[in-house]
Amino acid sequence: MKKIEATIQPEEVEELKGGLTKIGIKGMTVMEVKSYGRQDKTPEIYRGMRYEAPFLTEAKVEIVVTDEMADKAVALIRETTEADEPGDSRIFISPLEDIMRLRTEKKSVAAA
Repeated sequence: MKKIEATIQPEEVEELKGGLTKIGIKGMTVMEVKSYGRQDKTPEIYRGMRYEAPFLTEAKVEIVVTDEMADKAVALIRETTEADEPGDSRIFISPLEDIMRLRTEKKSVAAA
């Protein structure tokens, strides 16, 4: 099993969700996160005042897949997201030792 975490633009979440559903991945967790890194500071206007936002708002998507589905999921994330600028998107892939569904106590693939 693999855990795939991707930080993407918030407007890309719905398209990614549709693509994951089409390839058979039925669940994902989405969080709004703030990031800081290589990207340029983007000037924003708040209450008529111009300022540089220290952080960018992104969406963090987490999915758990079998080892066989990991490459398909990563390819889909890469196709779905626009990575035109530094800091746009990142994908983290981690091995999972085990998972368990709390209500049913099912483990491993049955719990995913």
